[in-house]
Amino acid sequence: MALHYPNGRKFVQERTKSNTQQNKKISYSNRGKTLEDDLNETNEYYLANGVAVIHKKPTPVQIVDVHYPARSAAVIKEAYFKQASTTDYNGVYKGKYIDFEAKETQSTTSFPLKNFHEHQIEHMKQVVKQGGIAFVIIRFSVTDDIYLMESEKLNYFWERMLNGGRKSITHEEIGSSSIKLTIGFQPRIDYIKGIDSILSKLV
Repeated sequence: MALHYPNGRKFVQERTKSNTQQNKKISYSNRGKTLEDDLNETNEYYLANGVAVIHKKPTPVQIVDVHYPARSAAVIKEAYFKQASTTDYNGVYKGKYIDFEAKETQSTTSFPLKNFHEHQIEHMKQVVKQGGIAFVIIRFSVTDDIYLMESEKLNYFWERMLNGGRKSITHEEIGSSSIKLTIGFQPRIDYIKGIDSILSKLV
């Protein structure tokens, strides 16, 4: 089946030697898992233990070509990823609506703001305006440094870029303006501790 991005570019699952070498640089504690894998495992743990109900939003796909080799069978030949309208994850914790985006980068020095979209920034602003909690989880994949940054802090760096400033956030800036998270066993990434820190400031 052919999958395409919203801009029409074909989706290709790359399996290159360089990728394999890069994966080897990731700490053994993470065993090469993606941020999405770890967050999904974390959310399953939260749900199973009655901590929170948070899920990944499904990626919308537009099907454009379907073949019917038999009446009881359909084969999708071509489809396009639709651009997500909001963020990656949402749910409820302690009666609060939770909404966040998860991103990772291979860079060790900065995080490119081009990884976010204007509609995602605006969506998180609206969530906060309605009393919800919005944030981003950023992972530096090579060093396995993981941070939870409140959307209000991200807004500062976004506005700085729009006003002609740098188009990325330095690792140091993220470290000083975010909550540091760690990889564990159960849960894998206990970001609820970061949310608790946010909630404590609202009391």
